[in-house]
Amino acid sequence: RRISRIRALDTGGRLTFAEIEPELITNLFDEAREKRRPVRYEDLPKRLIEAVLSAEDKRFFEHPGLDPIRILGAAWADIRQGQKAQGASTISMQVARSFFFTTRREWSRKLKETLMALLLEHRFTKEQIFELYVNEVYLGNRGSFAIHGFGEAANAYFGKDVRELNLAQDSFLAGIIRSPNRYSSAERKPDRAAEARDRVLNQMMENKLITSTEALAARKMPLRLVNESYGSGLTAYFVDMIKDDLLDRFSEEDLIGKSDRIYTTLDGDLQRAVGPAIEWGMKNVDAQLARRYALWRKKGEVVPQVQVALIALDPHTGEIKALAGGRDYAQSQLNHILAQRQPGSVFKPFVYAAAFESGIDGTPPILTPASTVVDEPTTFFFDGQEYSPDNYGQDFYGTVTLRDAITHSLNVATVKVAEEVGYKRVVEMAKQLGLDADIQPTPAVALGAYDMTPLDVAAGYTVFANGGTRCEPIYLRSVIGPNGAPLERSSFKEREVLDPRVAYLVTNVLEDVVNRGTGASVRTRGFRAPAAGKTGTSHDGWFAGFTSNLLCVVWVGFDDNRELGLSGSQSAAPIWAEFMKRAATLPRYRNTQEFDRPDGIISVTIDPETQQLAAPACPQTREEVFIAGTEPTEPCSLHGGNIIERLVPISWLRRWFRHTPREAQRVQR
Repeated sequence: RRISRIRALDTGGRLTFAEIEPELITNLFDEAREKRRPVRYEDLPKRLIEAVLSAEDKRFFEHPGLDPIRILGAAWADIRQGQKAQGASTISMQVARSFFFTTRREWSRKLKETLMALLLEHRFTKEQIFELYVNEVYLGNRGSFAIHGFGEAANAYFGKDVRELNLAQDSFLAGIIRSPNRYSSAERKPDRAAEARDRVLNQMMENKLITSTEALAARKMPLRLVNESYGSGLTAYFVDMIKDDLLDRFSEEDLIGKSDRIYTTLDGDLQRAVGPAIEWGMKNVDAQLARRYALWRKKGEVVPQVQVALIALDPHTGEIKALAGGRDYAQSQLNHILAQRQPGSVFKPFVYAAAFESGIDGTPPILTPASTVVDEPTTFFFDGQEYSPDNYGQDFYGTVTLRDAITHSLNVATVKVAEEVGYKRVVEMAKQLGLDADIQPTPAVALGAYDMTPLDVAAGYTVFANGGTRCEPIYLRSVIGPNGAPLERSSFKEREVLDPRVAYLVTNVLEDVVNRGTGASVRTRGFRAPAAGKTGTSHDGWFAGFTSNLLCVVWVGFDDNRELGLSGSQSAAPIWAEFMKRAATLPRYRNTQEFDRPDGIISVTIDPETQQLAAPACPQTREEVFIAGTEPTEPCSLHGGNIIERLVPISWLRRWFRHTPREAQRVQR
């Protein structure tokens, strides 16, 4: 579990350090959706070079650009068969055609192609021409992409680096040059794959490049072709975001043609955890919606596919570490991370942030997690209009604390809190934290009725996870030119937008959401690390949550904005839990800590009935956190406070009496 030594492979000498290139996500592509992965001649395995030469031009390193022997042989074969049966183009001629001419069959084009091949041979070495060829040759389509070059083909067909291919795989790739479209679906038609491989193996035997024993072993070797859905993985949504961003500053010609290296914030290991979590989670959603699907089919309606979005970022830097913009990129390229939807109750923490901030500025009413509000059916009047929200499941709890109101996601209680704070102050808080400027000061704002994207929600929650500092999401680290010079570098952008004490109070109550509230399904799914989060239910399902080192937002819903009919705890929270469980197995995200408590926060033991300081006779007590100066100062009037007042009338003695061991339980940090 540690690096013991590093040595140079060429000399065997010991190295003090080595810088390893990050994992390659993909190569960017142009409007024609052509993908390439350039390789150098010296990096090509010998067997692959021999396979290509056997299949296409065995005298390449001997002829001057055209091969008279091959031309005569092809002509004789055509005469015997009475039709054009063989081509006589050398590799140099194919390079000339790829870069300068069309594939139209004309004598004039063939003549120009031959002359250009001779010119190429005069200007470049054989190795340089061969390198041009292996990086440009068309090798079929995989998914929605045209594959050019053996570097990309090795990845597209086998999921490997070109240097990792075996003889059978080398032979297959060389064999598909002749008719690439015929072999693009070779994993579904193994007879075609074997045909391409065996033809080249026979040619290599004829050229005495391999023995019959090696050829037989290669024929028995499984090709292990990867699935045809190449390029349609969940990472493709991230790649699209990168490309769209870069096209704002670079032309497509510069972006595609100059071999720049683009370094991103994506964590490959964490990104690989996204797929299984989403696959399991969406099967779970489909199972819950099975009856609705059946009803829609019975009515003759088209059953839409439920979509999903997941974004995970480092809350302390804003770096996006994993992302999925949809359920299946091959079916839908719409990046739902950037789609505007109603966030529902995931917006509520911003309401309570506005409420708790009253403890900083001293503006009445001073609200704390222990403050109470009456949760009952209520009609609100605003600008001459009525607004009658309902709680999820039509359950009402009567008098509740603000902590319980957010823990159980009580709608009516939250609107009352917003009303007490002032709808304008809630909107000011949202804008202060960097959220949508179009949010309006209405009662509905408290329940997340104004559209936001999952990216917006994730950025907003960095404020709570990062002690009041907002970190702007970033996904691009740098762009490095072919000569190694930096063309662009991204820096972290952060700003303090909320008092750390307010951020802590919100985080603290959001821990209760996960531990005993609407987000408790996270715990039932087996995620045990310290975490805070909030469910959301609008037309869609949401869950936004974070640990000390990772923040993740999950959205689930239909593209046509129809009602999902599932709460956030039923739809999005289980996906969040599955992803975070996988993340917690990775070294970088394993050591989650309790959330830091800033200076100016005190913990007080109170009576849960009166919200006053607990007395010795209180049958139940609980710890509550407050911004220093907003904590209760009166002892419990229900279980002993009044008796103390009557028995100890002298003011100085009363002050002394209150400093009991119970009172001393207050902790200031």
